Amino acid sequence: MDGGADSGAGASGGEPELGVDFLRCFGRQMKLLRESAGLTQAQLGERVGYGEAQIAAVERGRRIPRPELIDAVDRAVGARGVLLAMKAEVAKARYPSFFRRYAELEAEAVELHAYISHVIKGLLQTEEYARAVFRMWRPLLDEEAIEQGVSMRMERQKLFARRPAPLLSFVIDEHVLRRPLGGRDVLRGQLEQLLVYGQQRNVEMQVMPMGLEEHAGLAGPFTLIHSDIRRRMAYMEVQGLSALHADPKKVSSMEATYGVLRAQALTPRQSLTFIEKLLGEL
Repeated sequence: MDGGADSGAGASGGEPELGVDFLRCFGRQMKLLRESAGLTQAQLGERVGYGEAQIAAVERGRRIPRPELIDAVDRAVGARGVLLAMKAEVAKARYPSFFRRYAELEAEAVELHAYISHVIKGLLQTEEYARAVFRMWRPLLDEEAIEQGVSMRMERQKLFARRPAPLLSFVIDEHVLRRPLGGRDVLRGQLEQLLVYGQQRNVEMQVMPMGLEEHAGLAGPFTLIHSDIRRRMAYMEVQGLSALHADPKKVSSMEATYGVLRAQALTPRQSLTFIEKLLGEL
């Protein structure tokens, strides 16, 4: 995914579309409940462990509240579940509209397989790497949009801790692992995280060497998703345009391509050794 919600920013090359109207509605509701409880923004922030500025930003619809903040505020203002009832919609608003269906499928996948050819997939990014990617986006994103995007990436990584564990595999072009986005220290941290993920029993990380004379992935990056209801889908995204395919013929063709990519790439064990070697060069 070369430049949209999974590896870059928004659907149209600008700031991520974040369900602004709903977030403003949520913020107004939260403000009304806070005022009914006789609390200032500073007092509410102190009760729930957040700063006054963060409370103000949520109430203005400018910041997406974390689930734990919604829980804490609901208790603090005596909302009796009013705010909790909106948690699911708030969660959806964390993602650009074109990416929401994929995000839902990713979180529920029993298998997920991705070919990565431009930048480390968002699901695998460290916080520092993700922030560097968002900072490089053009047109420039403001700091709030950047932090919301980083938060979105980190939230998705709960997939690695899910039980039962999904089967995950990634084929990554070598040049992606060598590109020092954000600087050498950021790249070092990213490679270390790939090694950690690659050592998990349910994760297979493979490197596609630059020196190969044949390469099955020249049409670009993609992700294959297998759901628990036996649905097999494929997702592609480039320059803010995305497509989620469910047609069996299309998905089968991309699965065949991924099979060839895995055969051409280094084995998982060789790949981890290769990444360790790259780390040693930094």
